[in-house]
Amino acid sequence: MIRLRHKLSKGDFILDVDTEIPDAGITGIFGESGSGKTTLLRCIAGLERGGNSEGLPAHKRNVGYVFQEPGLFPHLTVRGNIDYGARRATTRRVDGAPVIDMLGIGDLLDRKPASLSGGEAQRVAIAAALLRSPDLVLMDEPLASLDRKRRDELLPYFDRLHDELSVPVIYVSHDIDEISRLCDHLVLLDKGLVAASGDLFDVVSRVNVPMLSGRNAGVVLWATPVDHEDGLTRFDFGDGDIWAPGEFETGRTPMRLRISARDVSITRERPLHTTILNVLRAVVEEIHTVDRAAALVRLGVGNQSLLAQVTNRSVSRLELKSGERVFAQVKSVTVRH
Repeated sequence: MIRLRHKLSKGDFILDVDTEIPDAGITGIFGESGSGKTTLLRCIAGLERGGNSEGLPAHKRNVGYVFQEPGLFPHLTVRGNIDYGARRATTRRVDGAPVIDMLGIGDLLDRKPASLSGGEAQRVAIAAALLRSPDLVLMDEPLASLDRKRRDELLPYFDRLHDELSVPVIYVSHDIDEISRLCDHLVLLDKGLVAASGDLFDVVSRVNVPMLSGRNAGVVLWATPVDHEDGLTRFDFGDGDIWAPGEFETGRTPMRLRISARDVSITRERPLHTTILNVLRAVVEEIHTVDRAAALVRLGVGNQSLLAQVTNRSVSRLELKSGERVFAQVKSVTVRH
């Protein structure tokens, strides 16, 4: 495990973090703007000083840092930029060829940064950070400066980092969909304090964490693709099936799905005539009132959970209570691929 213990005051803002995260995989740091995400990364890197953040200076910490902007040396080629990172390595934990292949930059090596797209430049910056052979990689919203098209182009490379990289990564984002797709562990920051920390699948399914309500509410779950029909893939999930757009390889290991609470509704009886393909048997596990109008309902489906964002009026009208058997209607599913 990695201990994150940092306390720092900056004007009216106080960062006070004391938690543990795994020393493998990708840990997401999630919070709204101003919650202290970047400040925490800078403390870990040794770029902020004070309180419990004292320790080794930044240049003596074996940490790779990927910023929002790539920050490449404009006078060097791509090869020169990643070689610069490799020359700073104190040990050799990461080999160059697999990283270049994983990030798809082999055909960019002789180009200068000015000729690269935003997504290409960010991939080069990641390669340069990895080839320092760091003990830990910090990524500070590396997709934030990119438009949606470039972000979508880059996400599959981050998937490969998740699946193939042996170095632990701390990944900062204010986009819960990004976090849900890439990360294994989740730390929620709120006004400089840890609001929750734990396994991603567990934390996002909680109904009583304010920052995971509204547009951020939803679950991440595992489901296995089993067959295709009419441009859709059928996934084996819990006590039923989930259909999702696209044709994903069948006979493979389970895939990660993200289902927003806004895309889940509840009915007492199975609907006979509906355009919604995904209707699952479920049990009400917990009901949490978010505000005067809205509630979050956690539903058990097999050994996994869904969240439904509904009105308090609907909870009352359907007389929903823990232990009640209902049907969950899922309107939309996002598949990590």
